[in-house]
Amino acid sequence: MIPYTANNEELLNHLQVNPDKGLSSTEASKRLAEYGENKLQAKKKKSMLQRFWEQFYDVMILILILAAAISFVVACYEGEGFYEPVLILLIVVLNAILGVVQESRAEKALESLQELSAPNARVMRDGKESIIEASFLVPGDIIKLEAGDSVPADARLIHSNSLKSEESALTGESVPSEKDAAAEVAANAPLGDRFNMVYAGCSITYGNARAVITATGMNTEIGKIARLLDAANDRQTPLQHRLAVLGKYLGLLALGICAVIFIIGLIDGMKVMEIFMIAVALAVSAIPEGLPAIVTIVLAIGVQRMVKKNAIIRRLPAVETLGSASVICSDKTGTLTQNQMTLVKALADGASVLEDIGESNSAVIKKLLQYAALCCDGTVEFEDGKERHIGDPTETSIVLAAHKNHLPKDELNRLYPRLAELPFDSERKLMTTVNRIDGKYMVIVKGAFDVLAARCIAGDLEAARRFNNEMSRQALRVLAVAYKEIETLPETASSEELEKDLIFMGLLGMIDPPRPEAREAVAVCQRAGIKPVMITGDHVETASAIAKDLGIMLEGDQAITGSELANLSASELDEQVRQISVYARVSPEDKIRIVRAWQHQGEIVSMTGDGVNDAPALKAADIGCAMGITGTDVAKGAADMILTDDNFATIVDAVKEGRGIYDNIKKTVGFLLGTNVGEVLAVFMAMILWKASPFLAMQLLLINLVTDGLPAIALGLEPVESDVMERKPKPKEESIFAHGMGTRIILQGAMFALLTLIGFFMVWQSTGDIVAGRSMAFLVMALSQVIHSFNMRSSHSLFKTGIFTNRYLNGAAFISLALLALVAFLPPVAFAFGLTQLSAVMYFYALGLALVPVLVLEFSKAFGLVKHQA
Repeated sequence: MIPYTANNEELLNHLQVNPDKGLSSTEASKRLAEYGENKLQAKKKKSMLQRFWEQFYDVMILILILAAAISFVVACYEGEGFYEPVLILLIVVLNAILGVVQESRAEKALESLQELSAPNARVMRDGKESIIEASFLVPGDIIKLEAGDSVPADARLIHSNSLKSEESALTGESVPSEKDAAAEVAANAPLGDRFNMVYAGCSITYGNARAVITATGMNTEIGKIARLLDAANDRQTPLQHRLAVLGKYLGLLALGICAVIFIIGLIDGMKVMEIFMIAVALAVSAIPEGLPAIVTIVLAIGVQRMVKKNAIIRRLPAVETLGSASVICSDKTGTLTQNQMTLVKALADGASVLEDIGESNSAVIKKLLQYAALCCDGTVEFEDGKERHIGDPTETSIVLAAHKNHLPKDELNRLYPRLAELPFDSERKLMTTVNRIDGKYMVIVKGAFDVLAARCIAGDLEAARRFNNEMSRQALRVLAVAYKEIETLPETASSEELEKDLIFMGLLGMIDPPRPEAREAVAVCQRAGIKPVMITGDHVETASAIAKDLGIMLEGDQAITGSELANLSASELDEQVRQISVYARVSPEDKIRIVRAWQHQGEIVSMTGDGVNDAPALKAADIGCAMGITGTDVAKGAADMILTDDNFATIVDAVKEGRGIYDNIKKTVGFLLGTNVGEVLAVFMAMILWKASPFLAMQLLLINLVTDGLPAIALGLEPVESDVMERKPKPKEESIFAHGMGTRIILQGAMFALLTLIGFFMVWQSTGDIVAGRSMAFLVMALSQVIHSFNMRSSHSLFKTGIFTNRYLNGAAFISLALLALVAFLPPVAFAFGLTQLSAVMYFYALGLALVPVLVLEFSKAFGLVKHQA
């Protein structure tokens, strides 16, 4: 049985409960055993040890462990210290610890959901009212609700009196929903249109009611959200995917090269240990040991930058993922709009145009605002320059507009006291007060125009109807105001006496307005090739008007409702998703469907939101962005990023920063792999040509640690390039080697290898000493890598970007060169690393060979061989 479609008598019979007496304690105990406590459940938590071991199921981590093992073997054979394998293992353990910490976010989201549950409830048991813990409620319990109460479980209304429920956390609507026990609801009605139901996790803002519990715990609407959160698996970010693929390639490359070297060495009759050490050297040169650590450092630095721009990143890879975003699915209420109803238009009876509400409106509009404010229960308090709205948002928007026109509510109440009233009723759709104004008894009525117009005997109602329709088309919520003077104050206020023979006074139009900065943010996103999509629980007319105003909904775009979406199959949605810019009256499950439909199109999807209803989609998206001020703890717990200023424009800054970080990671990867390819080719070609290696394994480890690592980190601090937001988002499956990067890495590696082999062979042949030759190879490879790091700063000319404009790279290069000089020129250190002193001429040759990459790269950039990504 569907609770909101059945009539009360059928439902009460089905639940076997007397609405006046409630359940007996015995029956309640039986049902508690059957249905369980009214709490949200989470799946069994993994132990810390389980989580820790799972962090090692990653190719790059396994490669790091392999590198540590190789370094350990080299250290044992050469009799050197174990600082290298210890350092690598420390990196591995640190990575695992960070992973364990990050994995707890889903559990925190569920814990936040549990905190939304009401602690106590007023329930009828054994024929009398009592207060019990909400966790002991069961289906069939009769509960009482009043303004200020939290709804403890999903319930069908039996009796209601002017009831309103704040459901924005579930539906996204900024205005409390009017509830009516007598409302008839269709079976396919979305949650926001089920006017005879109240839901767990929401609150009562007005009126009172009696209701019967229809669902508890995980069977409630909020429980379904908890189940969706619990079931959602963490997605691998694009960066993690690309690095995993890269790791596989590097692992296969290392194994393949080692195999080839063994075969060649055995054929040529070399000693097995000698072959093994050359193979180890090759394997070490093929694996960029510091890559995962350096990428983590670059991401961490990016996170610090983002904090200064009001964005908190909960997972490091999320920075890069946001930079890859091609679709931003955004909640409307509180994200694109201010989540504060604002009075923006007014019409005085007889006027020919609408008047914008400001701080100095015309006399007739001021009188309209005065009368409307007197007929409001809502108030606005001011403290330290901040507004605090208390009561119905529609009423507080009127009170604030009157205040701005120097008509404060407290002063109005003092001057024109309320003598009688008829509270708002969902059946009448009117509210009426009787105030003493200038010594006269004045009846003031406000409510829906169609209802109020039928009770008016004076005023230009036809013109008012046209303006009412016009404001409705603009997605404004419209209230009408009327009045009449009476001779005597009635002993008992009644609708029949007070709400008739009225004089129409005017119309008030209000809206939850767009954030001022959201329009430009949407425009920037579209220039950057990012598709903005509005997903909201609000009505389709309101959502469409806001979307058109912001530039989200363009010509040819569609807006559909949740019920229309429900009629689309998964394949139909996949086909139509690119044409739909607005989704209205949607459920949490709908939001996940929309996110996944875009993901099926190969897009990287960002979802922004602030409500409980957004949490499952925030987690399902490639990156979820929660609002920090208005956002619920549930939304924050499910998100990858939190915007501390609730500013949609902050997302644009985050996208820009994310794209810049990915650019820097690509520069870092290109630099590290280019130098590693150079090392691999140098060893491999020397083995083929001369059956000797130009490097010892520990020399390669030193190069990778000193002259690769520090400049690579500094490249990650390169400022974001000015044109980064003029590019289209990169495709989801785009390789990290796209746009010719893979070819450049190989060619640059070949260049490093050639220069190194020239220096190695020249000194070896001229001195007859292979140690001197290796010393020359070490200097050429190390120096050329430090100098080459400046080439990698941009695909623009080094002289255009400025040679020394990255102060971090300047410092890294200086430290690397200083350490290099220490190793090369301090005899005890040089001897420890298998190096020897060279003549002054040889050092100048080494410097000359190391400068060649600058000339080659500048020539390539000048003639378009290295193209700037568009």
